[in-house]
Amino acid sequence: MAGRVGIREVAARANVSVGTVSHVLNRPELVSSATLERVLATMDELGFVRNDLARQLKMGGGTTLGMIVLNVANPFFADLAHACESAAEANGHTIILGSSDQLGRREDRYIELFEEQRVSGMIIAPLAGETARIQHVIRRGMPVVLFDIHAVDGDFCSLALDGDAGGYLAVRHLLDTGRRRIAFVGGPLHQVEDRWNGALRATAEVKGATLTHIDTEDQTIADGRAVGDVLATKGPRSRPDGVFAANDLLALGLMQSLLIADGIEVPRDVAIVGYDDIAYAASAAVPLTTVRQPKEALAAEAVRLVLDHVANGGGHVHEHSLLPPELIVRASTGGRPARSPRRGARAR
Repeated sequence: MAGRVGIREVAARANVSVGTVSHVLNRPELVSSATLERVLATMDELGFVRNDLARQLKMGGGTTLGMIVLNVANPFFADLAHACESAAEANGHTIILGSSDQLGRREDRYIELFEEQRVSGMIIAPLAGETARIQHVIRRGMPVVLFDIHAVDGDFCSLALDGDAGGYLAVRHLLDTGRRRIAFVGGPLHQVEDRWNGALRATAEVKGATLTHIDTEDQTIADGRAVGDVLATKGPRSRPDGVFAANDLLALGLMQSLLIADGIEVPRDVAIVGYDDIAYAASAAVPLTTVRQPKEALAAEAVRLVLDHVANGGGHVHEHSLLPPELIVRASTGGRPARSPRRGARAR
């Protein structure tokens, strides 16, 4: 049978009422086994596909969550999305994924699409914090978790790794291995400001240490290579002897440029620390020291928060959570882990 098949066509072919087909779909315990078997066989024969969106509109619920990440090509966000899918599935939900590619208009389009599709809630890694479009969907009652920002209040939940503590750990480690000319590589600054602030805090603790900021348009391997190409042209006294990159892609690209330059060795001449601990970090030509973001823990917490809001509605209490970072020391710095800063791991 060609074309879209609805319950009326199924009912007519199976010689039952439309109400009986509805019971088969929603309350099969009310249908005799013989009728149930006949209707299900007819559905298979006709190629009937259940319209879950229409059912959600009628029943007032659903089991779908929308998720927006900054760039699904970044292995960290790809791994995070996969972890969220697993966490949602364990709770009877599915994830629809969108990538904003760090474009505000695309982020807005996905939010509008998810709202039109009547998702139960949204997990968003926003490009620029709590935008007007996000505020709008929250005011309309959508449960929202904002990922990778730390808010202190608001009609939403927020969840992030403690970036300030992560930046502190990374730069304190470089300083503890004897580095004094530190460069922070990464931008735009509003996306990495917490890591920069932590780096500043660590640098201020060591007399004679300096910290410079090298901005980048994006946080890709290509951006890291471009910075590495510039640093490779500088003499030993004018280039940094330690680099903290705002993510692992930047760190790996920068390392590639330095390793092919004449006379520069990692970590002898330049020690490098990344951020995220993506899979490629451990298998780089010089395994990368990095600040690990616990993706499974972040995913489980994000899904827990949004589903608690879905289940409890107005009784839900918004939480603003920070998870503690972990420094993973590898050959790109050749040193021992720094001590953990004394900071609270979580606020509500």
